[in-house]
Amino acid sequence: MHSEDNISETDLIKKLQKGDEKSFREFYDLHKVKIYNIALGFLVNEKDAEDVTQEVFVQIFKSIKYFEGKAKLTTWIYRIAVTKSLDFIKSKKAKKRFAFIKDIFVNSDNESDKEENKFIEFEHPGIKEENRELSIILFKEINKLPEKQRIAFVLNKVDFMSYKEVSKIMGISESSAESLIFRAKANLKKRLEKFYENERRFLI
Repeated sequence: MHSEDNISETDLIKKLQKGDEKSFREFYDLHKVKIYNIALGFLVNEKDAEDVTQEVFVQIFKSIKYFEGKAKLTTWIYRIAVTKSLDFIKSKKAKKRFAFIKDIFVNSDNESDKEENKFIEFEHPGIKEENRELSIILFKEINKLPEKQRIAFVLNKVDFMSYKEVSKIMGISESSAESLIFRAKANLKKRLEKFYENERRFLI
């Protein structure tokens, strides 16, 4: 027997699968902030996060008809948000490699400085203003973590998701999610030893 929440979610999915525009607008309004925050946690750039948020909802609109309900709807859309964010990062790295080759022949216009400034302008709702400077340093190191550690750590520590939520989004066991987060914290602690005391509450 389905709970009231499950029934309402089932009805919503049916409406979305039928292409109901009003339902999709309501769905967008309900989830856009969370999707944006997930993207921002990975991309560390507000404009990029906005672009990826739009991509996520375009993907949801195209793919909802294939959704079979094997996972919760939110788990499914958060998984898309993570995948799109990581794809964006890979695409951006590829463009940077191409730009590096181009710069050998053409004078650069300080693109690296622009990227650094974009990073400094980054603000995430999960980070307190007083921790802003240390957070910039922290996020640079987070981006160097192995991919699975980075995904688990960002979802848990930046987007405040439980081990259970992280495990469902990543398609792994809860204990595996906990292990990835533990290893990510250990790696960050090594790299940020002199800042660790100030960042303790965030990392733990």
